[in-house]
Amino acid sequence: MHPVQKATSLGMGVLSGALATLLFRRMWKLAAGEDDAPDAEDLERDLTEILVAAAVQGALFGLIKAVVHRASAKTFRRRAIQSRAKT
Repeated sequence: MHPVQKATSLGMGVLSGALATLLFRRMWKLAAGEDDAPDAEDLERDLTEILVAAAVQGALFGLIKAVVHRASAKTFRRRAIQSRAKT
C-alpha cells in the first residue's frame, strides 16, 4: 500500500468513526427517545437493551467503515490507472 494511501485510509477511518457515532446517536434518539445509548456498565439498564444498542452500533460502524474504505480504494485505483495512462 502506498504511504499516501495509508495516511488517507487512516484519516478516512477516523472520519468514518465520527460519522458512525453521529448517526448512531441520532438513530438511538429516534428509536428510544433517549439522548444517550445504554452503557455496558450501567446497571440500571436492562441487559437486552444494552445488547441491542451494542449490536446496532457495531453493525452501523461496520457498514460505514466498509463503504468509506471501498470508496477510498476505488478512488485510489482510478487515480492510479489515470496516472499510468498519462505516462
